Amino acid sequence: MIPRYARPEMVAIWSPETKFRIWFEIEAHACDAQADLGVIPRENAEAVWKAKDVEFDVARIDEIEAVTKHDVIAFLTHLAEHVGSEEARFVHQGMTSSDVLDTCFNVQLTRAADLLLAGLDKTLAALKKRAFETKDMIRVGRSHGIHAEPTTMGLTFARFYAEMDRNRARLLAAREEIATGAISGAVGTFANIDPAVEAHVCAKMGLKPEPISTQVIPRDRHAMFFATLGVIASSIENIAIEIRHMQRTEVLEGAEFFSMGQKGSSAMPHKKNPVLTENLTGLARLVRMSVIPAMENVALWHERDISHSSVERGIGPDATVTLDFALHRLAGVIDKMLVFPENMLANMNKFPGLVMSQRVLLALTQAGVSREDAYAMVQRNALKVWEERVDFRELLLADPEVVAALGEDGINEKFDMGYHTKHVDTIFRRVFGEG
Repeated sequence: MIPRYARPEMVAIWSPETKFRIWFEIEAHACDAQADLGVIPRENAEAVWKAKDVEFDVARIDEIEAVTKHDVIAFLTHLAEHVGSEEARFVHQGMTSSDVLDTCFNVQLTRAADLLLAGLDKTLAALKKRAFETKDMIRVGRSHGIHAEPTTMGLTFARFYAEMDRNRARLLAAREEIATGAISGAVGTFANIDPAVEAHVCAKMGLKPEPISTQVIPRDRHAMFFATLGVIASSIENIAIEIRHMQRTEVLEGAEFFSMGQKGSSAMPHKKNPVLTENLTGLARLVRMSVIPAMENVALWHERDISHSSVERGIGPDATVTLDFALHRLAGVIDKMLVFPENMLANMNKFPGLVMSQRVLLALTQAGVSREDAYAMVQRNALKVWEERVDFRELLLADPEVVAALGEDGINEKFDMGYHTKHVDTIFRRVFGEG
């Protein structure tokens, strides 16, 4: 995580100040529940809340940790400095460090998920807007990078919208999956703490109690969460790659907005490079880097080891901050993206009429020609278009076998562009609904 690719709202979730504030809330709510159960004196629970407006001193906590070599103990020591040693005597009663650490981590991940959902919504809005603006804008569809058949620019945006909408559903499910907490003691048996404490703390922190924990919350939940971030990052890359291809000089069907005063190259003043979508391609790789380590964290020893800890201290902030930045950058790229319909038509007509080959093939078979013979008749004319850049329709009209099967009018009608766009509205209704 570096400031260049970070938005302050997401960075704040992972700041030491936020972490220690969450730790405090977990401990204070646990004390309230313990007091309700009669386990600790009410006045001690109330005394802990004297620190509710305290700005915890990160440097002081680090100083204590340098001696204790234990972050939670360092924090509890610092908390006692604020509320008093006697008043803080019952803080952390019956709890283990992971009760605080894991519950806090999941609070941070759910908050991060909420920001990511907002970023997805912004991206979806931009994609929907551009889809309807370009719904009927004809461009050639490509398979293997080669001209295939006509499609529309609107369908390109619409399929990316549908993909991101699926990602939104995935992230909602991942948020639900990760929104659990555990206040269950050293090995998850509640030996020294009542399960009611866990229920109270989780309710206050916006979580559900983990049905069965060990010393930690099971890491399959986290694996799903980070895998979902990886899928979203891959979708961002999918869109970015399409835009990069569209901006290639020999294609130039779309391009990133080039602002006044922007420079494309230190050596070549003419350059307009797709730098933002190239950046998004790289950021997607960084987010996906978190997926395998998160999955490897699932297999911990017995009731817990600490091998997951160092991983999560890195991937938690890195993956969420990077993905948050990428989503907002992508939304901006889509919103300001330039499209060039004249170039779309020019590209499609580089090999005049060739994209209609399948329709001619099907017409021949419907006219009684065997599929093998029909394919050979179409292909021999199509290959001449590749080699000589002549008009496909003119070649067909000059081919006696094709004319005998279809007639001149039959050939001409196979080059109606509306044939390929007649179901665009149907597809849009499927993606965006009847409205």
